[in-house]
Amino acid sequence: MKKEHFLQSEGFKTVAASVLSILIGLAVGSIVILIVGLTSPNLSLSSAWDGIRIVFGGLFSTGRDASGTLTWGFNPTNIGNMLFRAAPLIMTGLSVGMAYKTGLFNIGAPGQYLIGTLVSLSIALGLPSETMSTTLIWLLAFLGGTLAGAIWGAIPGLFKALLNINEVLACIMTNWIAANLVTWLFDISNFKNVTESTKTGYIYKTTYNGVATAKMGLDKLFPNSQVNGGILIAIVFAVAVYVMMSKTTFGYQLKACGANRHAARYAGIADKRNIVISMAIAGGLSAAGASLYYLSGNTEFFWSTYQSLPAIGFNGIPVAMLASCNPIGIIFTALFMSMLDISGLQLTNLTAYNEYITNVIIAVIVYLSAFSLVIKMWIGKLGKKKDDGADANAEPAPAAASAPAGAQAETEKGGDAK
Repeated sequence: MKKEHFLQSEGFKTVAASVLSILIGLAVGSIVILIVGLTSPNLSLSSAWDGIRIVFGGLFSTGRDASGTLTWGFNPTNIGNMLFRAAPLIMTGLSVGMAYKTGLFNIGAPGQYLIGTLVSLSIALGLPSETMSTTLIWLLAFLGGTLAGAIWGAIPGLFKALLNINEVLACIMTNWIAANLVTWLFDISNFKNVTESTKTGYIYKTTYNGVATAKMGLDKLFPNSQVNGGILIAIVFAVAVYVMMSKTTFGYQLKACGANRHAARYAGIADKRNIVISMAIAGGLSAAGASLYYLSGNTEFFWSTYQSLPAIGFNGIPVAMLASCNPIGIIFTALFMSMLDISGLQLTNLTAYNEYITNVIIAVIVYLSAFSLVIKMWIGKLGKKKDDGADANAEPAPAAASAPAGAQAETEKGGDAK
């Protein structure tokens, strides 16, 4: 049996395609920085070099010294902020990736995220902390937001299962319905920040009611940052989704419906029910990401959402695609995207560039991740050529070694008789 070459293994091709997409994206971003630096009168080659270094290692930038030179080292604040930003990205990435594994494209993550925000903030700010434990309020807010997102996500699933309406169209509709619904309900609520005159367009932080996500000791490791236990909760969710999809009968049924719902129905699997459940789980994951972000106690929600959808809902798509929708891989791609966010902020604070250059990098990575199948095929062809070259250069086995042992024994016996 011919042994499969390492370059042809599916795992290697998946990882290599993602890494190659990231490297090309970073290279394109560096070229953009260089071109802008050389063509702008207020920039120079040295400032372009500073920008490129920040894009690659902004997480470890510690500012500038007295002479204006960039300094580098362990920066717990940047790392903690990266972990904080990664938590909701992991959840929206899981939302998109889990649905994609079951044959559905959940572009409704922004709307589900908004519904989760609405319900979790309403519970966290509406329940009286004077008579209830703030831990209990946090738990109810998190579970309530997650459940609301699951219900909202089930709506496109019902349209798909019962009426065979494409889930993308249904998700787009529910996105904008959610945006206007959230704006209207917060507009008539008592949760608008009226104590700070400059922030009347924002909802109170949950700390206004004494509710905040537990730090779980992470604030000691990463002082002066926004980090809290949300990143640990998101990682637990990622592991749970991986186990569910890869190690359980229920996960197999969901994937079977995604592969071919008619064949799944013939095999006795309730395809319509599983489509609805899949979209409900996806909606719950996205809403849980919103709950983790806004229940942290240090973030504010701008309630006028009818004109735009939260970018983090859409950012779950490249996070999932870059990880080939693997729940464990989504953890690392979300961390990478969060690192680019931190690099963008460092780019704005420490150079004359702005953070939108990191958006260019993310856009290139998104496009390349969409072509990951082509990249995998190209890597597979390289591995096949290497295998063919190795076979051509292999020396033929000696004739004596290839002869049966019995024949050698007979020859030896004949020689003794003579």
